[in-house]
Amino acid sequence: MESGPGEPEPTDRHARELTGPVADARRAVLKGFAWSEGHADVWSVFEDGPRFAAVIAGLAHLASRDSPTRIIGVEARGFLLGGAVAAHLGVGFRAVRKSDGLLAGAKVSAQSAPDYRGRSYDMRTHATLNVEDRIVMVDDWIELGSQATAVRGLVESQGAQWLGVVTMVDDRNEHTADAGPVQSLVLSRDLGPSAA
Repeated sequence: MESGPGEPEPTDRHARELTGPVADARRAVLKGFAWSEGHADVWSVFEDGPRFAAVIAGLAHLASRDSPTRIIGVEARGFLLGGAVAAHLGVGFRAVRKSDGLLAGAKVSAQSAPDYRGRSYDMRTHATLNVEDRIVMVDDWIELGSQATAVRGLVESQGAQWLGVVTMVDDRNEHTADAGPVQSLVLSRDLGPSAA
């Protein structure tokens, strides 16, 4: 993968292995991402139509490697990204609501471990998966893996196969729970330091 003008030359194996739509998505994330008041502003990546489309195509390319039957996403950015990836792949989308979000019908739930802010959530989804389902979770960021691990439990409790997580940013560390295989467009260190 070649870097464009003003982009850092990829120096790690992760960046060098990205090609085609994934490389385009990586460039889109790096171009659109911003730090704002010390916080990651991933919403800025979605404001430009072609940039957003490139990110969805790259995430869909990663998700398609295991031939999922459904994509699952946690509110809020997981709904946006997961729904778009599912539509791109022509597969169904499964929503996971946090805590008090409305979710009609039969459901399964699991409590997540604390996230990076120390908050735990009651994660809920419809109880309609089965052994024929192959599930990929799509989200914007993974750090501790607490929500992904809870979602994995929801999926596996219904007999479906958990294929792993596809995310824009991989920020895992030695404290990350085992959420299964993770594929990402960028590593958190690619984003540079926050301004905080």
